[in-house]
Amino acid sequence: MVSKERRIGVYGGTFDPIHSAHIKVARAALDQFGLDELLVVPGIRPPHKQAGGVLDSYHRYAMAVLATLDAPRIVVSTMEINEPCMPYTFETIRRLRSSIGSNARLFFIMGADSYLDFGDWKRPDLILAEANLIVVIRGGVDGVKPVNTACLPGEIRLIDLRDKGARVDFSSDLRSGTVFLTDYGAGELSSSLVRKRAAAGEAIDGMVSPAVMTYIAKYRLYQREV
Repeated sequence: MVSKERRIGVYGGTFDPIHSAHIKVARAALDQFGLDELLVVPGIRPPHKQAGGVLDSYHRYAMAVLATLDAPRIVVSTMEINEPCMPYTFETIRRLRSSIGSNARLFFIMGADSYLDFGDWKRPDLILAEANLIVVIRGGVDGVKPVNTACLPGEIRLIDLRDKGARVDFSSDLRSGTVFLTDYGAGELSSSLVRKRAAAGEAIDGMVSPAVMTYIAKYRLYQREV
């Protein structure tokens, strides 16, 4: 008997802190793409960001776990936190591919801003060789500008799923190298807004899960921000 092909989502980021919009994106990707599992992968610090200003990884990991306790198909991974050096995305995808095998389909989730810079990432061609991209576009954005494709292998296959509400048709060959545009990111919620409100002693109800809100208060996180 042939086993069912696995579909694995990879949602990387700083998650400082993880908030309700992150969870909305994760749940939408699980449903629309029929994912068996979605890995939330907090990083030590993304290589393209400046040092400083990022909360310790153990706090960000703990909050991600608390925020996803009621979602058994969402798993918080330490695969980047445990790395001695800050890995690039292509390195993380390669390690994940080697651990799950060649038959699983990988879907890497990124925001529209990151996608616009994707051509300038370290070895984007290797990412596309192993995974598809799910691009999360916030409300009010009607389209996505072309990406610098000079360092990418061939033309990018774009599939626009916005406002369609349908599952992805996997009858065709979409094992890797396809970019799916989605509208999961409606709204203006961001981690920076949560941090600013927490630092000012303002309410963050609904912006993060109750467990994360309690965690932030208990450890007095973000209190040094201005």
